[in-house]
Amino acid sequence: MNIETAFTPIEAISGGALIGLSAVLLMWSMGRIAGISGIVAGAILENGEERNWRLLFLAGLFVGAVLAAVSTGALDDVVSVASVPMLVVAGLLVGLGTRMGGGCTSGHGVCGISRFSLRSLVATVIFMASGIVTVFVIRHLLGEGV
Repeated sequence: MNIETAFTPIEAISGGALIGLSAVLLMWSMGRIAGISGIVAGAILENGEERNWRLLFLAGLFVGAVLAAVSTGALDDVVSVASVPMLVVAGLLVGLGTRMGGGCTSGHGVCGISRFSLRSLVATVIFMASGIVTVFVIRHLLGEGV
């Protein structure tokens, strides 16, 4: 299977702007950083109002993604190139890396870099390098998804 990636600048700019806007609105309205891993952890561990805003934020992410996919037909031709066990292992590794890195790409990459955090800059460089190496290994060394 040959995987082609279409560059869609309008969608990319729009999506990035919406992510940035949501991060700004969360910081402005609640004084919170829009780090998804921290929001998920708090939704599981916290109670009351602290849990409620987190669940609403996560629901908004899910509903927004579903609405965008349905309205654009973006998922019509999507076929997973990875097996279920590989997806489970990948998810667990991402979770482990998120805990080890003290946050996720949204917390460090979107919110941390915009606040000029050196820690977030280093974490984001490591995230990106890890992603590049992972794609290289999976596509070129293991021959998956090609």
